[in-house]
Amino acid sequence: MGDFSKDINSKFPNNRVKALLNIIYTASWITSYQNDFFKPYGISPQQYNILRILNGAKEPLNVQVIKDRMLERAPNATRLMDKLCAKDYIKRLPSEHDRRVVKIVITNEGIKLLKSIPHNINRDLLSNLSEEEAEQLSNLLDKMR
Repeated sequence: MGDFSKDINSKFPNNRVKALLNIIYTASWITSYQNDFFKPYGISPQQYNILRILNGAKEPLNVQVIKDRMLERAPNATRLMDKLCAKDYIKRLPSEHDRRVVKIVITNEGIKLLKSIPHNINRDLLSNLSEEEAEQLSNLLDKMR
């Protein structure tokens, strides 16, 4: 089992400070892992999240709805969608009634990409935790927020 304090060669004034810094450190570790995982597919974890949202919706969604459903509140969601659009993974559908309203839909290419990505992406990240420990961790994180 790893020890966060040894990883960064540090001591902490109390366990609350240690826990908070460990969460930040672990979040960075997860982000790095996911970035490396998605690199061969030519997308970022945030872009994957957008594709999953659209695929699950089964209907075109407003940009704001997509932003609200994202795991990470990305202020650059429009730029992320621009890149997905350029790769033909999503398509913008302008409203016939209000040109300010644009809906987003996943394309067949986007669906193909999602199908090519293994569904167990995060399983390895949690492989050291039992189901009960994972539930406890999730409950503690919910309690923190």
